[in-house]
Amino acid sequence: MKTAFYTILMALFMVLPGKAQDKETPPQGGEPKDFKLPEKEVINYDNGLRLVLVPYGSIPKATISMTLKTGNINEGKEEVWLADLLADLMEEGTNKDYSVKERLSGMGGNLYIGVGTHTTSLNTSVLSEFAPEAVGILSDVLVDPKLPESEIERLKKDMNRNLTVSLSRPGTQARKEFFAQIYPDHPYGRQYPTSEQVNSYDLTDVKGFYDRNFGAQRTTVYVVGQFDAEQVKSAVEQKLSTWRKGPEASYPTAKPETNGVVKIIDRPGAPQSTIMYGLPVVDPSHKDYIALDVMNSLLGGSFGSRITSNIREDKGYTYSPSSALAANYKTGLWYENADVTTEFTGASIEEINKEIRRLQTEAPANEELQGIKNYESGIYVLQNSTPGGIIGQLTFLDIHNLPESFLVDQVKNINEVSPQQIQEMAKKYIQPEKMTLIVVGDKEKIKDQVNETIKTPAEIKQ
Repeated sequence: MKTAFYTILMALFMVLPGKAQDKETPPQGGEPKDFKLPEKEVINYDNGLRLVLVPYGSIPKATISMTLKTGNINEGKEEVWLADLLADLMEEGTNKDYSVKERLSGMGGNLYIGVGTHTTSLNTSVLSEFAPEAVGILSDVLVDPKLPESEIERLKKDMNRNLTVSLSRPGTQARKEFFAQIYPDHPYGRQYPTSEQVNSYDLTDVKGFYDRNFGAQRTTVYVVGQFDAEQVKSAVEQKLSTWRKGPEASYPTAKPETNGVVKIIDRPGAPQSTIMYGLPVVDPSHKDYIALDVMNSLLGGSFGSRITSNIREDKGYTYSPSSALAANYKTGLWYENADVTTEFTGASIEEINKEIRRLQTEAPANEELQGIKNYESGIYVLQNSTPGGIIGQLTFLDIHNLPESFLVDQVKNINEVSPQQIQEMAKKYIQPEKMTLIVVGDKEKIKDQVNETIKTPAEIKQ
């Protein structure tokens, strides 16, 4: 499976624009295929719970995800990663008289509870005949988690250890400061807690977060794969139809800042500088989002992108630069991220800006854009070719309150993007004078480079 995926991925890369080749041009890629959302059955319960059943594939397995619209976004200022600690404790099982891990293991599965910015999900993948029983087990963990106080100190130590290791890395340091600058008064800007915060959490805090944020109204049960639908519905009816409603879904809306902040975080002796450079843009509900996403792939978000070709292939300043279009609730974020050789820190920033300006003043050629659109279309369809991928896409719709047409029409909409639209997106949204720049590196060696490149040394924060 993995080999097949990489083979397809490399085939997609072949149609991307790149340097001239010595040998004959490879054959043109085929026409992008539309994505078809599998037929699904949706059941709504009186307590607000939703059940989504998606028969899919021929492998005799079922993937189950109980996804709640709550996550790090619902943490208070002094609760950073409290949702993660709750998830860690929930993985210890249920108050019911059986071992969750042993039961799921006997079905060919395990328990994984993941916390993201917008969601918390209880997940497993089991052999088809065990799907109803697995639904029951995950329901017990969701409704009646054990939350053993005896484990909380161990889990907090693990969390602090991971936090210390993560914050020692320049990429994490850049990310922490970048998001804090753009979202200063919102959970999006609080990416990492302090060790003092983690140490302060107790079982009362954990249970309080659960009580405030967990309930049927925020929960959707996804079952995708091969399964007996009637038995699964019966299991959900028995276990979850009378669960408390709990709170309605509520995401605090962010007010991002675009003040053109420049900050250097000193890392004496560092052989590289880590750059994060970007600004807020639109979210997936906006009409420009698809065109902006294609523009991102062309500018910096794919292996054959312009920024990558410039500072990686042509200049050799960095090994793996990339840009991203992050989809938050009611707000988006575009940023370029790169680890560059210290002596070329300023030059790298200048080349990034040069590529932005070039795209703003000159629309890309049809051939170059078509390569990017082929890549985007192919990757999109691949992402939806597994049960987990389907659940991820349906969850994305739910988070952003999007219609199903967002998924079904995406390949068509990608391929309707014109060169002029790409130029328009760059001019409209990617404005270097408003961009936040965070650089982690040897300040003495890079300060003058950054000053000269940005031309606003007075605004640089030390």
